[in-house]
Amino acid sequence: MTKILGISGSLRERSYNTALLRAAAELAPPAAEIEVFDLSAIPLYNDDVEAAGDPEPVAALRAAVAEADALLLATPEYNRGTSGVLKNAIDWLSRPALASVLRWKPVAIMGASSGRGGTRRAQQQVRDALLFPGAVVLEQPEVAVPTAWERFDPDLQLTDENIGAAVTELLAGLVEVTQHNQPVAA
Repeated sequence: MTKILGISGSLRERSYNTALLRAAAELAPPAAEIEVFDLSAIPLYNDDVEAAGDPEPVAALRAAVAEADALLLATPEYNRGTSGVLKNAIDWLSRPALASVLRWKPVAIMGASSGRGGTRRAQQQVRDALLFPGAVVLEQPEVAVPTAWERFDPDLQLTDENIGAAVTELLAGLVEVTQHNQPVAA
């Protein structure tokens, strides 16, 4: 079983990105399970705070990432970039440098936006932020959901079959990369 940790970069109660993660959990292949982590308790990154020891919410996030086989990040796009919430979480997770829980961790990125461009610019910023800590980021397929209000019903259930198919393909790719990324038992 591939354990995937889903993280939404949006804290809104009616977030399309969190809804996209819930849809992904429903669309996950039988060999995978997705658990969603809530970032709302993560404090702003501060090197002085880190030097004194990780705050409990950060320790819980690090542990969840360490226990997961892969990550599925859902980023909104604000002002042509990713959310501060998601970037902040990546900053915490990227520490300590060159030995973080992100090193060699397979990661897939997707996102939903009310704009017509989807979340392509935000996703690129997330990819860039994951480069230094050494995460293994899937480049394809791309799941950038534009005009999200047209893709979800009032209960935030995904209704767009094409988006559902793209999420399914993304998850299959993430599981495949994760299986190839696992150490071989002797």
